Amino acid sequence: MAEKNYRKIIHVDMDAFYASVEQRDHPELRGKPIAVGHAGGRGVVAAASYEARRFGVHSAMPSSRAKELCPQLIFVGSRMDHYKAVSSQIHEIFHRYTDVIEPISLDEAFLDVTDNKIGATLALDIAKRIKKEIREELHLVASAGVSYNKFLAKIASDYRKPDGLCVIHPDQAFDFIDRLPIEAFWGIGPATAKRLHAMGIKTAPQLREMSLPMLTDLFGKAGLSYYQFVRGIDNRPVNAHRNRKSVGCEHTFRHDIKLEALDPVLDEVIADLVERVNEKHFDGKRLTLKVRFPDFTTVTRSLGQSQLLNEANVIKPLAQQLLASVDIPKQGIRLLGLTVSKTEIEERLLALTEQIPLFKSNEIDTP
Repeated sequence: MAEKNYRKIIHVDMDAFYASVEQRDHPELRGKPIAVGHAGGRGVVAAASYEARRFGVHSAMPSSRAKELCPQLIFVGSRMDHYKAVSSQIHEIFHRYTDVIEPISLDEAFLDVTDNKIGATLALDIAKRIKKEIREELHLVASAGVSYNKFLAKIASDYRKPDGLCVIHPDQAFDFIDRLPIEAFWGIGPATAKRLHAMGIKTAPQLREMSLPMLTDLFGKAGLSYYQFVRGIDNRPVNAHRNRKSVGCEHTFRHDIKLEALDPVLDEVIADLVERVNEKHFDGKRLTLKVRFPDFTTVTRSLGQSQLLNEANVIKPLAQQLLASVDIPKQGIRLLGLTVSKTEIEERLLALTEQIPLFKSNEIDTP
């Protein structure tokens, strides 16, 4: 098998990124359980240090619950601009090896190092160097996964966290996949896992026994992804110029907002959304409303139309229509969000532009 036919993909994931930056910058916080976020009544944990995670504290958890689990938890205010600056420094290290970089968030990215700047044969060697340079230059810790596609590289980076480094060789892919619970597969969240469990599907080999027509009938286009992933197939390229599919914003309120007081709040969210849509030069025709109740129940509603959603006077009637379809309790709501996205037809066209042919068995290379 010729080496030039192989794809070499690295997934880099910073360990407890926001919390680690705070511990790095404030030595008195090192070794202590900390949470980045607001400790107030409606606060939510944005990130938790590994010391805090041992108590069960995790991101997106209400701050009140986090303090119950870990009374000694130290809250630190978020410094998003600073995290963005540190993320840029991390990407400068990535660019020493390749310019084919797909950011997923501030703290993780995919790198295609098939053709790399230092002429390395093995992606493993590049992953080791990246981890070393992040540690020595930025005093932060990263985990890295190496494989021949994005799905397996992501799985590998999660395998030995924190400070992990894992390689999934093509010859080992099926053995590795077969040890995974279905919850480990990209796109299988709690609701999908529950449906599969009810069918007796809990492991990768059991999932592999399901036919493609059965999976697509049950889960739509996501079924195709499950069918391919469980066979070690992921034909998505590392896309350095990702097509944005949505722009959104949401506001969490200090106090529950009742129905009769929602109109000015809706205007604020719409104004925020319009600013973001135009800043990103995003063209979308579908609006999604997100509402969270005081008991943390969350509902969403969506509508599409033929007109671009980039002005408040166009968005508001649609948002009001969506809001009217939600049965809001007397206590009101704690969160309101709006997202403009591509319609299903537009998403299909974008997907077609991002596709590459499925690999064949003789096209897989050692990472």
